[in-house]
Amino acid sequence: MSQDSTAPPPAPGPTPVPSISETQAEDLIHGICFKTGPPRFLGAELEWLVLDAERPEQPVPPERLRAAHAAARALPLHSRVTVEPGGQLELSSAPATSLTGCVDDLQADLTAVRAALLAQGLVLRGLGRDPRLPYRRLLNSPRYDAMEAYFDRTGPAGRAMMCASASVQVCVDAGYEEPGMLGHGRRWRLAHLLGAVLVAAFANSPAHEGPYAGWRCARQGIWSDLDTRRALAPPLDAEPRAAWTRQALDTEVMCVRSYEGDGSWEAPPGTTFRDWLRTGGDAGLRAPTAEDLDYHLTTLFPPVRPRGHLELRMIDAQPGDDGWLVPVAVVHALFDDPEATETAYRVAKGLADSYGTRPAPRNPLWRSAARDALADPELRASAKACFRAAMEALPRLGASTHVRDTVGAFAERHVLRGRCPADDASTQVLTGKEARR
Repeated sequence: MSQDSTAPPPAPGPTPVPSISETQAEDLIHGICFKTGPPRFLGAELEWLVLDAERPEQPVPPERLRAAHAAARALPLHSRVTVEPGGQLELSSAPATSLTGCVDDLQADLTAVRAALLAQGLVLRGLGRDPRLPYRRLLNSPRYDAMEAYFDRTGPAGRAMMCASASVQVCVDAGYEEPGMLGHGRRWRLAHLLGAVLVAAFANSPAHEGPYAGWRCARQGIWSDLDTRRALAPPLDAEPRAAWTRQALDTEVMCVRSYEGDGSWEAPPGTTFRDWLRTGGDAGLRAPTAEDLDYHLTTLFPPVRPRGHLELRMIDAQPGDDGWLVPVAVVHALFDDPEATETAYRVAKGLADSYGTRPAPRNPLWRSAARDALADPELRASAKACFRAAMEALPRLGASTHVRDTVGAFAERHVLRGRCPADDASTQVLTGKEARR
C-alpha cells in the first residue's frame, strides 16, 4: 500500500500560492490521471515486513527498523526506497520497457537490500498482513497524525491498513484513448474486472481470529472496512475520467497541509474536496491550490488508482525470494499480450457480471475472493483460464526461462489445485525458517 509519504509540505514564504476553482480542479484531474498513448511501460512496487531473523514473532524495536531503512536507502539501487507507517519497507521500480528489465532490476535491488538487512540480523518477509499485535506506528509526521485521526473516526481498519499491511502493486499504462463513451475504458475495466481473480489467486494474509477469522486475504477485508468512499472503485459504466473526477472531488479531505512547520494538518470532518473548492475560507480553511489537489489524490486508496498509468493495488505481498514476480508477470501478460487480454477480459467479465454492479472491494465477488480465494469454484475456474492465457503469452513477450518457470510452478502448486499462498501459510507461525522464505 503505497501511501505516498514523500511529498513535502508547502514552503512558507511571502508569495501566496494561487488557488484553483472547481472547473480547474476537474481539468487537472483529467490531465493528471489518464495519460494517452500506446502501452509501453511496466512497473512494480513491492512492500515487505521487516522481521528479526531469529525472533520473527517479536516486534522489531524502532531504532533497529530505522537503521535498516537507512541502510537500504544508502544502497545504489535502481528502485526508490520508501517506508510505510508501520515500518514496512517498499521498493518502487523505475518504469521499464520490458518485463525482463523490470524483474532484473528489482531482483538485483532485493538481493542488495536483503544482504544489508541480514548484516543487521533482519530479514524481509512477503505477507499481506502482519499478524503481530498491537499495531505500532513508526512514522510520526503531520500526514500520518492526520491520517490516523481521520481513520479512527470509522474504526480500527485504518490503523491496520497503515501499520500492518503489505502488497505487490503492479503498474501498467492506461493505454490508447478509445472512441466512444468509455475512453480508456478497456484497460480500466479489465483492471477492475480482474481484481477479484487477482485477490483470490494471490491471497496471502490469513486470519485466525478477529473480524476476518477464516479469511485467506484479511488485508482485503481491511480495505473494504475503510471509509465509505476513499477505498472504493468508481462506477465502471461511466467514462473513466469523469467517474474518477467525481470520486476524487466527492471524497472527504483527509488532511490540509499547514504552512506552519509544526501546525496540525487535520481537516474538518465531513468536508469533501469539492466542498473545500466551493467554500474555501467559509469552512475555516485557506483556499485550495493545485498542490493541495495533487496531495489529496495521494490519500485515495481504490483498488485501481489512476496516476497517469493504472496502479493495481489489490494483490497481497507474496512469500519467497521470487514470489513477487508471479503477479508482475501475470498482470503484464494479461494486459500487454492481445490474445491473453481477450481471454482475460471475457473470463473476468463473465464472472463479474453474475455478481452485480456494487463497486469493489465491497462487491460480493470481492468478498468471496478475500474469504474463500480459489476454494470458490467460479474464481478457481477463472484463475485457471487467466493463468493458462498468461503462461502462453509470456514466451511471446520475451519472458526469461526463470520467469516462465516461476509462474508455472506457482500455477501448479496453487492455481491448478484450487489453493493460494495463504493455504500454505495458514498453519504456520512466524518462525525463523518461515521468515527466511
